Amino acid sequence: MPDAELLRRHVAGDPEAFGQLFLRHRDRLWAVAIRTLSDTEEAADALQDAMISAFRRAESFRGDSAVTTWLHRIVVNACLDRMRRKAARPPADGADERVLDHLTAGNAAPDPSSASDTSLDVMSALRTLPPDQQAALVLVDMLGYPVADAAEVLGIAPGTVKSRCARGRARLLPQLAHLRQRAAPGRRDRVPEPAPGNRSIAGDVLPAREGGDDPP
Repeated sequence: MPDAELLRRHVAGDPEAFGQLFLRHRDRLWAVAIRTLSDTEEAADALQDAMISAFRRAESFRGDSAVTTWLHRIVVNACLDRMRRKAARPPADGADERVLDHLTAGNAAPDPSSASDTSLDVMSALRTLPPDQQAALVLVDMLGYPVADAAEVLGIAPGTVKSRCARGRARLLPQLAHLRQRAAPGRRDRVPEPAPGNRSIAGDVLPAREGGDDPP
């Protein structure tokens, strides 16, 4: 059944339709949340907030974009809201260490690259960027969205996506330059080459996405 039909049935009162729609796109929505926020609890809360909002606002969907794009946009906005609120609060002592503990203790979504030093370095550097640049880089460089699709999800022009990605990569490059040295010939800890078709952050130091990120 098409996504739009499931959403229409939900609006009409079908108690099962929205659940089916969510299950269909859950893995991809979770991937966006966990990659954007880099914290399991924050990502789970953002995804829950987004789905509650989508559930309640389903009548506002006008079909100007695909249902999946509409859902992704709500998830991204929920993540950005959390990032901005967090940035407005004074950081608690050890906050960054606790985030890294989450990632290294197996609390993050399973990901072949998440346990590596390279992935931890990249995610730590990514969190230093403004939220808008983070979101653009997550969609384009980490999840492999075409620029046009990322622009539709973010509700901005494709040129703005390209600009945010370019500025984000430029800011990340000095922080991640040491990872290029790991990739020197003869080093056993060489950084893996990105998968074909996937762009990478700051000079091919970002591991390409391999499969979906499992939801909690």
